Amino acid sequence: MNEAAKPLGDIKTISRRMAKRALDMGENRLQLLLLEVEEERERLLQALLLALGVATFGLLAGVAFTITVLLLCWSWSPLLAVSVLTLFYGAMALFFKVRLSRLRRDWAAFSGSLSQLRKDCSCLAEMLH
Repeated sequence: MNEAAKPLGDIKTISRRMAKRALDMGENRLQLLLLEVEEERERLLQALLLALGVATFGLLAGVAFTITVLLLCWSWSPLLAVSVLTLFYGAMALFFKVRLSRLRRDWAAFSGSLSQLRKDCSCLAEMLH
């Protein structure tokens, strides 16, 4: 009877050890995820504030530029001045749209957590086989 209890005790010990490791790994990954969420939130807030500043002062500079060009070119050709400004503003809008699309495509949020979870899964798969 004692010999039969020994393998069960070994199984219980190994199971407890594996469960403790899994819980420790889960806790570490959760802490990493929470840290990355906080970093992403700070980065997003900073990006929004910077974008607001760029938009505000860019709009003011655009208005001043438009008024200057129109005043300088009004006596010569008002239609040409407005057309050139329209083309310039359209080209700049297209440039920023392309940059924004590239930024969204390359955005890698929570990459650290995801790579650690992949490593954990492969490690657990190796342990179980």
